[in-house]
Amino acid sequence: MQSYARFLGHPVHQMLIVFPLGLLATAVLFDLIALAADIGALSMAAYWMMAAGIIGALAAAPFGFADWLHIPAGTRAKRVGALHGGGNLVVTLLFLVAWLARSADGGLPALSLILSLLALAIALVTAWLGGELVSRLGVGVHEDAGLDAPSSLHADRRP
Repeated sequence: MQSYARFLGHPVHQMLIVFPLGLLATAVLFDLIALAADIGALSMAAYWMMAAGIIGALAAAPFGFADWLHIPAGTRAKRVGALHGGGNLVVTLLFLVAWLARSADGGLPALSLILSLLALAIALVTAWLGGELVSRLGVGVHEDAGLDAPSSLHADRRP
């Protein structure tokens, strides 16, 4: 099933999700290193990375939702997509609360770290669900995909 929201022939959601996933995961990693090595600057960097990751998640979500709306009802893809999207909403909300619980000066309360770790664990599951949608169920894959398919810049880009 080809993605509904595309840019130059490629799914917009798949292009955008790498930013929040990478930023949020790295923010948690920076917080853990900051705690272990007592490096406050890393906590401050994590604070801003988390803010950017939350914004990135909010930017990617509408495109994923638009694609999900076009998945036929009653299919496994529709159910997996609902779990993926709903789970990512929970992840985003947990990171938002974790971000609000901390301060821009690098302060890291235990609540923030716990919520971030929980959100990251859930994000690993929702990322797997996203992979299942694309790699196994073919959501967001051009109907003419193949090892010798023409470039998306030159191929017939029917709606």
